Amino acid sequence: MSTAALTSPGSAGAVLADLLPATTASRARVRDAALVLGGAALTGIAAQIALPVPGSPVPVTGQTFAALLVGASLGTRRGLLSLALYAVAGMAGVPWFAGGASGAGGATFGYVLGMLLAAGLVGGLARRGGDRGALRTAATMAAGTAVIYAVGVPFLALSTGMPFGRAVAVGLVPFLIGDALKAALAMGALPAAWKLAGRRG
Repeated sequence: MSTAALTSPGSAGAVLADLLPATTASRARVRDAALVLGGAALTGIAAQIALPVPGSPVPVTGQTFAALLVGASLGTRRGLLSLALYAVAGMAGVPWFAGGASGAGGATFGYVLGMLLAAGLVGGLARRGGDRGALRTAATMAAGTAVIYAVGVPFLALSTGMPFGRAVAVGLVPFLIGDALKAALAMGALPAAWKLAGRRG
């Protein structure tokens, strides 16, 4: 059975990945598996864009932005699976955490777990139209970013033994300007992708 009727550019509940054609259930499974793998790989590649922050064990990376884009583009289920694959493979030794790191339990591993949850949240919001306008996209990205910090900062404090206030100072505050820039980029990219899909639909 064709899925075209369910994936038209204007259909409610669709995310960008749903616009990729899959005319049978088996092709849809292959498509989804490729999307999950591709999302994990994109996050791993983006994590290699890492700049150290003086006084902080947390670098500035592209992985948080990639994780949020994966969630918004793939939706809740595929976004969660993609970031779960990224996390599990990294824990198993694939060197694609920030700066080529791998393994669990490091000071920044909480951010990886936060990204997994954020991808699911952002995917759910995108299915409700949270990526179709600039302001809604900004709110969606802000919600996902908040989830990442809500997990990452306490994990940073616990794993290093630093006071929570210090963890906020070194694990959140230095990244707010960069997060605002990433949100601005998403505000342009995601609604533009929907407009392009609408013209082609």
